[in-house]
Amino acid sequence: MVQVENRSAAAPAVAGPPVKKQRHTREAATGWLFVLPFVILLIAFLLLPMAYAFKLSLYRSTLIEGEHFAFFENYTQAFQDPLVREGVVRVIVFGLIQTPVMIGLALLAALLIDHATSRFSRVFRLAAFVPYAVPVVIGTLMWGFLYSKDTGPLSAVLHIDFLSSSWVLASLGNVVTWQWAGYNMIVLYAALQGLPREVYESARMDGAGPAQIAWRIKTPMISSAIVLATLFTILGTLQFFTEPLILQPLNPGSITQHYTPNVYAFNQAFSFQQYNYSAAISFLLGAVVFVGSYIFLFATRKRSAL
Repeated sequence: MVQVENRSAAAPAVAGPPVKKQRHTREAATGWLFVLPFVILLIAFLLLPMAYAFKLSLYRSTLIEGEHFAFFENYTQAFQDPLVREGVVRVIVFGLIQTPVMIGLALLAALLIDHATSRFSRVFRLAAFVPYAVPVVIGTLMWGFLYSKDTGPLSAVLHIDFLSSSWVLASLGNVVTWQWAGYNMIVLYAALQGLPREVYESARMDGAGPAQIAWRIKTPMISSAIVLATLFTILGTLQFFTEPLILQPLNPGSITQHYTPNVYAFNQAFSFQQYNYSAAISFLLGAVVFVGSYIFLFATRKRSAL
């Protein structure tokens, strides 16, 4: 009887690990079931199109030879194309000027709203975020009307051709800043809301003013959020496309068909049916975006946890 009782008592210990393993397997299967829709969409709408575009970039199509495997000839042509280099240099210059301006304005707005304790702070947050809620195409069309030399109120009042060759880059920068500064402001404001308020009280007791608290305490403590917002801005700047494409009909002489690499690739594909070359330009631009992002993260690694 003692042996039977010992066996029955030991049975749950033997059956325990399989039950635990089954529970773990069931939990893992449930997790994958939730992730499955995202994985399907990722494969169907990102990975497969990218693989097909990369395949296109390795081929060339001519009237005489038809489509044939060209290996990296399209990439060599894109690398040597002066129009591609001109577009890349233009977006880099645009980013070096526009990115600090946008992040600076977003940080200033976030600090001011975080300092404000009145009931109007919510109204200010909403007003700053509204431009981001406007679709990019609609916002660009609106600014195109304002910039128009014939019917635009800004041109009529200031007597400036905002889409001329000397002003067009600044005008496009204004559109991008208006569109995205509110989004970056919300990101930075959310980071400020997570900071401990006791630090501010200690600084005030030590005699620090609002400007010193904002510059020497708040800003360093949200450096990770600033780096993240700057990285997103760099990625968007290097892929500059929608705004110049929409405003191009207003002044084709200033905004050319190769104004940015993305615009050039778009026109090569849909105006000249050079799909293979267009794919190569796109992947070459992707390499530039990757290298630029890596350099920025490497340069800021000591100031953030990213």
